[in-house]
Amino acid sequence: MLEPYLAFLVVLGGTEAFFDWLAVVNLRYGERRLRERADWVRDRFGVEDPARLADYQRANTGLGLLGSVVQLAILLLLVFSGVFGAAVASLDGLGLPPLARGALLFAGVAVALFLVSWPFDAVDTFVVEELFGFNRQTVRLFLRDGAVSLGLSIVLAGLLGTALLWVVETFPRTWAVGGAVLYLVFALAMQVVYPRVVVPLFYDFERLDAGELREAVDDLFERAGFHCDQVYEMDASRRSRHSNAYFVGFGRTKRVVLFDTLVEQMSVPEIQSVLAHELAHWREAHVWKLTAAGVVQVAVLLGVAQLLLASGWLTGVFGVPAGATAAQLLLALWLVAPLGEWLAPLANRLSLGFERAADDFAVELTDVPSMVGALETLVGENLSNPFYHPLYETFHASHPPIPERISRLETRDGPTPAAVDEDGVPG
Repeated sequence: MLEPYLAFLVVLGGTEAFFDWLAVVNLRYGERRLRERADWVRDRFGVEDPARLADYQRANTGLGLLGSVVQLAILLLLVFSGVFGAAVASLDGLGLPPLARGALLFAGVAVALFLVSWPFDAVDTFVVEELFGFNRQTVRLFLRDGAVSLGLSIVLAGLLGTALLWVVETFPRTWAVGGAVLYLVFALAMQVVYPRVVVPLFYDFERLDAGELREAVDDLFERAGFHCDQVYEMDASRRSRHSNAYFVGFGRTKRVVLFDTLVEQMSVPEIQSVLAHELAHWREAHVWKLTAAGVVQVAVLLGVAQLLLASGWLTGVFGVPAGATAAQLLLALWLVAPLGEWLAPLANRLSLGFERAADDFAVELTDVPSMVGALETLVGENLSNPFYHPLYETFHASHPPIPERISRLETRDGPTPAAVDEDGVPG
C-alpha cells in the first residue's frame, strides 16, 4: 500500500518546500527594503552598516533552511528504510508493559531529534553568532547546556508521551479531547516549573536590588496596580549578547526577569516601557487567551490524528505492527504536525491584536519616546529583520513589524503622515 508513503512525502515534503520558499522570498524582500531604506535604518536603529544586518539575516536563513531540509531528510530516511520499524519491533521484544515500551520509544525519538539538530545548533553558536559578535558561550558551556537539554528532552518526551499514550488507550474514542486537556495542564504547570526548575539549570538569577532601576520598576507596578516581589536579573550575557525580558507565572508564582544585556543596552525609561508592554499581556489576559487558542489548535490536530489511528490506515506502515499503538501515534502526530504551520495565520492574527494593545498600554503608562526607543534598541542591538514580506508575515509574525509599530505609536495622537510606505516607514 503506497498511499501512506506518498502522503508522508507530499504532506511533509510539500510543507517543507513551501515554507523554505517563503523564507527565501522574505530574505530577498528584506534585503531589498534594507537597501531602499538604508538611511532610515541607520538613523532609527543605529546600525552603521545595514548590509551587516542583511548579512546576519542571510546567514540565519541559510543555516535554518539547510538544517530543516537535512533534518527532514534524515528522519524520512530512518522511517522509510525500516530503521524505525526495527526499533519498534525490538522494544516489543523486551516484554515490557505497553506504557513502558511507549516511554522508551518517545525518549528514543527525543534523543534522535536532538542528535540530528545539535550539529546545526553548534554551527549557529560558534559560526553565525560568533561572526556577528553575539556569542559569548564557551565550548565547555555549550556541551554542558547540550547535555542538560538532552536530559530534559528525554524526561519530558517520556512523561508527556506516556501520558498521552495512556489517554489514547483509556479513552479510544475521545482521546483527542483528553489530549487537549493534558496540553492545558502541561501549559499551566510550565508557568510555574519553567522559571523555577528549568531555566535555573542554565542561568543564574539575582534579585534586583534597591536602586534606580528597582525603584523605577516598583513605580511602574504601582501605577499599573500590579504587585510582584520577585524581580530578577538573569546572566544572559554568559551565553549571548541578545537581550530580552519576560513575565511568567501566575498568582504568588509571578516572576519578572530582565536579561542583564537588556539592562546594559537600554535606559531606565526604555526598560520601563518594555516591562509595561509585557505587563499588559497579563492585565488584559492575553496569555490565557492565547493559551485557550493553543488548546483549540491542539484539539484540532489531535482530532485529525485520532481519525488516522481509528481508520487503521497506519497499521503495518514502515514496518510498524498493528499492536504498536505508541509507534502509530508518533506517525500520526508527525503527519498532522504540518497542519499546525498552515493554521498559524489564525493564531498570529489574534497575537497581532494583542501586541498592538500592549503597545498602547505601554505608552499610556510610560510615554511614546521611551517605547519607540526600546523598539529601536531591540532591532539595532539584535540585528533583527525590520522588514517582513507580507505573506511571510501572515504565517510567521506574531508581532507587527517594528516599522509599523513605531509609525503607529508616533502617530497615535495625531494625523497619519501622508507619505508612508508599505512597511509603515515615513517617506
